Amino acid sequence: MSANDHELLEQFAREGSQDAFTEVVRRYLNLVYSAALRQVRSPELAEEVAQTAFTQLARHAARLAPDTILSAWLYQVTRHAAIDVVRSEARRQAREQIAIEMSETNDTSTHWTQIEPLLDEAMQSLDETDRAAILLRYFENKSLREVGAALGASEDAAQKRVSRAIERLQEFFSKRKVAVGASGLAALLSVNAVQAAPAGLLSAVATGAAVSCAAFSASTAIAVTKTIAMTTMQKTIIAIAAAGAVAIGLIQARQVSNLKEEVQTFREQAQQQASLSNRVQELAQERDRATNALALAAAENEALKKRPTEVMKLRGEVGRLQRENTDMGSSSPLSKITASPEMRKMMRDQQKMGMAAIYKQLAQDLKLTPEQTGKLNDLLADHIMVNVDHVTSALHDKPTTEQMNAMFASQETDLQGQVQDLLGADGLAKYQDYTKNLLGTLSSDQFKSKMSGTDAERTQKANELSQAFREESQAALASAGLPANYQTLPILQFGNIASEQEAEQSLKLVDDIYQRVAARSSAFLSPDELKSFDDFRSEAIKNSRSALAINRTMMAPLGK
Repeated sequence: MSANDHELLEQFAREGSQDAFTEVVRRYLNLVYSAALRQVRSPELAEEVAQTAFTQLARHAARLAPDTILSAWLYQVTRHAAIDVVRSEARRQAREQIAIEMSETNDTSTHWTQIEPLLDEAMQSLDETDRAAILLRYFENKSLREVGAALGASEDAAQKRVSRAIERLQEFFSKRKVAVGASGLAALLSVNAVQAAPAGLLSAVATGAAVSCAAFSASTAIAVTKTIAMTTMQKTIIAIAAAGAVAIGLIQARQVSNLKEEVQTFREQAQQQASLSNRVQELAQERDRATNALALAAAENEALKKRPTEVMKLRGEVGRLQRENTDMGSSSPLSKITASPEMRKMMRDQQKMGMAAIYKQLAQDLKLTPEQTGKLNDLLADHIMVNVDHVTSALHDKPTTEQMNAMFASQETDLQGQVQDLLGADGLAKYQDYTKNLLGTLSSDQFKSKMSGTDAERTQKANELSQAFREESQAALASAGLPANYQTLPILQFGNIASEQEAEQSLKLVDDIYQRVAARSSAFLSPDELKSFDDFRSEAIKNSRSALAINRTMMAPLGK
């Protein structure tokens, strides 16, 4: 017997089970998407509303009462989310058109195109119990017995409740000069109220909502490349690059449950991110104004050559503007922002939270104390901040590849020494092994949700996939003539940000690793799973390249 909604949500809240939450989304996605589509009149916006509704469900999963009628709860959340989206998108013209359609009269026979624009407003006019009865009976196609059980009433009482609710809907439409009989309205609702959501939305919504619940991931210190479809709201994940944070290019979050305690902090910092982005734009405008002023001053200088009394003053002004323009051009958007100690501290704190998420499993495996875990996360955050400065310098000074690699290698050696001082020789060895296998560990964790079979079967396949990554990564590194400890996760190989050429070589290596793993995985992955893995690979490579480019832009001098 399959688990009920409450049991699935309880499992998700307790264990962070992606499978349990995905099953809940599968049951109600069509209902939510259809309600959203009727209200926002746009498939893209309807997907956003669906994402929001299930994100709210993920956040409230642990607090919903056992007797909650989930379809009614989701319907109300969808209603509010649709209203918010319409307002935020400022689709005034679209809303006016909808209002016109709602108020139009039609004396011909009623059909769904007349009912549809008014349906959700009509549903909102019902009281909570009547609305739940209609949703259960006609949106979910429940029997009257099931409706009664959900409402805590008998089958006869449910019949009366449904009939009364249909009559009230009929009155609502009649007042708007839409003539429809009770039986006709019931038939229209049964056939048309719920439409199939777009293919692929189930995976995107289930994964995106769970991860949003975990951390508002766009505000973590790691701008993570996603291998799932991104709706408009989800695309804000890339905005962290505007704060200069170093992005991890593959996995959105290692485990949803690992980050729940950080949600509130991330929300506050999301607002700070916006101010940082605005500051970057202001700096660019400031540079442009300085450049324009310099050009104007030079032109005036030519015009005043025959007026010696003003030439010296003008030359001084030109010199000042030249110095300002040079200073502006030698600074990156990021360095201008982090010139403020408060801003730099905020960015460093974000890096620490991001590293805590990535290395939480290592801390658990090593059984570190809270104090040791905090110190390890401090070391990793400081390591990123130093390397951000190194990348900025490299983009400005253009050192040779050998000089650049030596700079990053020196910093890595310093970090290794500090980790050994903190964790000892055995701890350092486990840290090194964990770090060099991040690509495989994180890839396997995320791709697990795309595998078929029971939980135990998926876990087994994920473990085999992780082992394949571990072994094939070493084979690919040996084939490329690279050391065994080379960081295969593109965004943590800092030379990839400093050099576009290095980045392309790294991405080529990652692609080779994925290809090798795919060939080996045919022994335990189905043909459909292998096709999904190939899509996963393509999206990961594309988004890693984008994340590297964004960070490179933020760290490059403004004048370059």
